Amino acid sequence: MTAPSTYGLSTQARNLQWLLTDLVEEVPGVNSVAVVSSDGLLLLSSDPGAGAAEPPAEPRAKGPRGASADLATIVSGLGSLTTGAAALMETGSVKQTMVAMEHGSVFVMAISDGSLLGVHATPDCDMSVVAYHMALFVGRAGHVLTPEVRSELRQSMENTP
Repeated sequence: MTAPSTYGLSTQARNLQWLLTDLVEEVPGVNSVAVVSSDGLLLLSSDPGAGAAEPPAEPRAKGPRGASADLATIVSGLGSLTTGAAALMETGSVKQTMVAMEHGSVFVMAISDGSLLGVHATPDCDMSVVAYHMALFVGRAGHVLTPEVRSELRQSMENTP
């Protein structure tokens, strides 16, 4: 996990880190996951296989070049772009965005507090399975991601070497 150790973090922050790690390790085809605040700051990030008791059975592709900061930038940018598009089209809030590329996919899903969950996945991932697990994460994280927990997570990311 790119996020720091859970030492000194609240139970809510540790639970969010666990949910994020679980998403990247348990969902086939997921390379990396990031949670970005509504103002574009990285709150949580995971790296494939990091912190696992044993290496994954099949090697996963690396996440975006430069790791968590790049994925956070992509997620924030896609979130901003699609929110602007929805406003111009007067279609309400954006719930999910998916970009399919030749060698991968990026999914972005809104969390109730304005934060965004972003997933970088392989091109052959089962998109419905990825979206389902993202929705589970959003449902579990939405009520826990309070201003206090967001602040705590930001500080923990800033203190990561």
